Amino acid sequence: MKDFPIPVVAVGPGSQPEEDEELQYLPLPSSMMTFALPVLNEEADPTLLAVACNVVAQLRDQMEATPLGSQTIPVIELQEMDTDVVRLLNQTMGEGEVSISVRGSSAYRIQETVFAGVWRLHEFAADGRLARDSIMACAIPPIVTQWAREDVFLDCTIPEKTPGIMNALSVLTEVVDKARAYKTGEVANVFNLTLLPMSPEDLECLAQTLGVGAVTILSRGYGNCRITSTQLQNVWWVQYFNSMDTLILNTLEVSEVPEVALASQEDYEDSIERLGEWLQVMQEPEKLGV
Repeated sequence: MKDFPIPVVAVGPGSQPEEDEELQYLPLPSSMMTFALPVLNEEADPTLLAVACNVVAQLRDQMEATPLGSQTIPVIELQEMDTDVVRLLNQTMGEGEVSISVRGSSAYRIQETVFAGVWRLHEFAADGRLARDSIMACAIPPIVTQWAREDVFLDCTIPEKTPGIMNALSVLTEVVDKARAYKTGEVANVFNLTLLPMSPEDLECLAQTLGVGAVTILSRGYGNCRITSTQLQNVWWVQYFNSMDTLILNTLEVSEVPEVALASQEDYEDSIERLGEWLQVMQEPEKLGV
């Protein structure tokens, strides 16, 4: 997880603790996500297991031949594959830290596997029918950035100040300015709302003005990070919760996609290696009935 820059500095009344105020410490996280090779289904049909191994081998070979960030993305389509093979792949590849839902003319459910940067993507038609079932390897599936930019605006009107609003309008002015100037690949601009005196009216003003976009991302590790696209292009609401689901960091981020949701180059390389380990375990002759 990257360190957050602090572009907004809180000063003035209410931004600093009173001298006699007792220090409050956040509770320590109680758990975190760690990698472990998927557990083998000992009762799996050897023929089905051999097909599943072939799928994983194809994916690993494509990843080795395709650097992260390439225009071409390693993809294995599973829609026409035997449902028992797909079920076996789901069981053995497991679920990783990041889950994504996308709402639009089609709905998408995207789940990172235990292999960081390897994703299971399901696309559903308007009638709820499964229209696409894929495994792909990338920092984040392109459909996420595509839909985050659907039906969004490039600018927004700053509302009038009303009773209770303290800092929302100045934050909005700067966020809109940064969003308007942002170009893909630039360093993210992060507005740390936790450092500012923010009234309920401030937060309501921000929420109503920015709106809710099509993409919701949940990243689990130490606690949860919940990321929601807004209706202002390239602006995301990023909230960190500890293991007790208490909000500990509340930010607005101007970026293509917040970095906390992306698989890194190191993740990608580790997953190639771990997929090889997976295959070694799964392809032991006694497992495949050879």
